[in-house]
Order: sequence, then C-alpha cells, then structure tokens
Amino acid sequence: MQTVRDTDGRRWIRIADHGEQSRVRDPTTGEETTVPSETLTPTSDDAVFEALADRVPAAGRRVAKACHADWQLGLLVALADDGPRPVRKLLAAAGVCESDFLGATTELRAAGVLAETTVAGQRAYELTAAGREGVGALRHAE
Repeated sequence: MQTVRDTDGRRWIRIADHGEQSRVRDPTTGEETTVPSETLTPTSDDAVFEALADRVPAAGRRVAKACHADWQLGLLVALADDGPRPVRKLLAAAGVCESDFLGATTELRAAGVLAETTVAGQRAYELTAAGREGVGALRHAE
C-alpha cells in the first residue's frame, strides 16, 4: 500500500499496481476504483495508516486517542447511556484505584470529552458535546 495523489490532487491509497493500471482506495470513503498508473504520484505528506484513519470521524478519533484502556472508554459509554454521574459512584464501578481514576479523568477532561458537573449536590462527571459525538461515532462505525 502507498499513499498517492491523482492529477486532480485527490488522495488515494494504492492497493495494487498492475503496470499501466493501479487499484486505488479513497481513504475517507473506502471507495475502490482502477485508474491509469501514470496519473498517480506517490506522496510523502502522510503515512498509509494515518490516511486510512480519516475513515473514522474526527470525533471518534478524538475519543479513541483519549482512552488508554477499555475501562476509560466504558466510562464514556456509561455516561453517554446514563448521563452525568457522581464521581464516587463512577469510581466504585471503575474497578481501578483512585489515583488511576483521577489520572484518567484528568486526561479525558484535557481531551475535551469529559467535564465536571454537580449531581444532587455531589461532584460528578458528564460528557461534553465532543464526548457524546465521539462515542456516537464509534458506536456507528462500520
């Protein structure tokens, strides 16, 4: 596989080179087609896998990058499903020590997918709009 651009400047992933013809895939849509090899120029502006990541909506990539463990993604999913929850209840359900929970939620807040709020007078967390959009994008991924 190789990242290439056609004469119109459109980015493709060359998945097969058959001499005069190349099989290419649009990294954003997944559409595949065959084009004349002479119309393609190899690029060095991005790696193949980085180009293919464009297929996942930016909001989904943001959530994926922010989560370093399944339980962190699960925390975001729980908040998407159930709405804001007190920190103590979330910590009890997380199954990790308080310092790991604090570190992870700090990173999620810094990534802009989690925010502090108050529920029934207690400190709580909720998803930001970016967090809701990102969890939704991952749930609707192919």
